[in-house]
Amino acid sequence: MRSESFRKGLKDGLPIGLGYFAVSFTFGMMAVADGLSIWQAVLISLTNVTSAGQFAGLDIMVMSGSYWEMALTQLIINLRYCLMSFSLAQKFRRDESPVHRYIAAFGVTDEIFGISASQPGKVSAFYNYGAMCVAIPGWVLGTLAGAISGNLLPDFMMSALSVAIYGMFLAIIIPPAKQNKAVLAVVVAAMVMSTLFKVIPLLSKVSSGFVIIITTLIVAGAAAYFCPIEGEKEEEKAHES
Repeated sequence: MRSESFRKGLKDGLPIGLGYFAVSFTFGMMAVADGLSIWQAVLISLTNVTSAGQFAGLDIMVMSGSYWEMALTQLIINLRYCLMSFSLAQKFRRDESPVHRYIAAFGVTDEIFGISASQPGKVSAFYNYGAMCVAIPGWVLGTLAGAISGNLLPDFMMSALSVAIYGMFLAIIIPPAKQNKAVLAVVVAAMVMSTLFKVIPLLSKVSSGFVIIITTLIVAGAAAYFCPIEGEKEEEKAHES
């Protein structure tokens, strides 16, 4: 069962790894251009694996910001991963050990969470391991390639690479949204709320990190209340009996 889950994770994580290569390529180029060494850029990608957090952190380092500013910025931007980990903790099989859960939590990204959450029924941590084994190397190798390349690519190609991750994420959420009306409602509601935070003057002052957290709590909470997963309730009753 574990080997099968691992292989499926590898297969599903391959497009994510390719998309990460394209996005982190841009990060590697920017990091070297801003004064970091190649290996410093690679180490950041290896230990963080967060696109928004790394780009924001790079700006703070370039501007000689304080440690407190860095810590607060990373907390706000990446707090959503804590919510995703809580969700995956309920998605994993009950017999998964805490060690496996902690290791899988390190590799939680928007896209890995997306493919894990869209799997039917319970998920093995080894599914996440499989996805991590191609997604994280894709992110790190993309950073290395971008750092080595320097400023060889023109600006229009850098812009194209920077938006590649959004197309990849759409490819993850559209198939389950077409099959499940509840998922479609969550996607549409999240898009509407994100738009409101952009166009309403007062809400537009909220940082992007808090926008993600607020949207996730409201939309996910409403979905859990109005569209509960009956299968999980039946499984819990069977387990209790």
